[in-house]
Amino acid sequence: MKVLIDTNVLYPTVLREVVLGVAGTGAFRPLWSARILEEWARAARKIGPDGEAQARAEIAALSADWPGREVAVPEALAARLWLPDPADVHVLAAAIAGSADVILTLNAKDFPRGTLAEEGLSRADPDSFLLGHFKADPEAVARAAEAVLAEARRLSDSGWRMRPLLKKAGLPRLGKALAAHLGDG
Repeated sequence: MKVLIDTNVLYPTVLREVVLGVAGTGAFRPLWSARILEEWARAARKIGPDGEAQARAEIAALSADWPGREVAVPEALAARLWLPDPADVHVLAAAIAGSADVILTLNAKDFPRGTLAEEGLSRADPDSFLLGHFKADPEAVARAAEAVLAEARRLSDSGWRMRPLLKKAGLPRLGKALAAHLGDG
């Protein structure tokens, strides 16, 4: 299964790392476009003067770790498409160009299911999507999430636990399921 990942899933960090950790188990093939990566870099400006530079370094690492995942989007393709928010047309175009099955996004209202179905696509929110993968292969998803949790603990002094970390990342149902599975509330 090919999954086009929207900017709002690639940025913030914990959400991205969990999604890509699960992708790394072979559960799905992640895709994105140059414009999606550029939106991530620009969005990171909001965290401060070094935000964009940090994002660009993370994008370079992402590109090195996941070669061949960037989809080229023909201008003519985007020109024939429509979405409620014209700024999101490039995401739909990238999904089509990459032969994706799913658009993974937090922005459901701007990706109507009917419009996506006309293009042979569906959309999913990260929490539901990853929870489905957890139900199919709990151990693989748990390993991916535990690696993210270990890194969060390494980078901060807050002593993160699985459920609060994933809840903060916008993955409350996955966090609850993993906490129960791992005995780590």
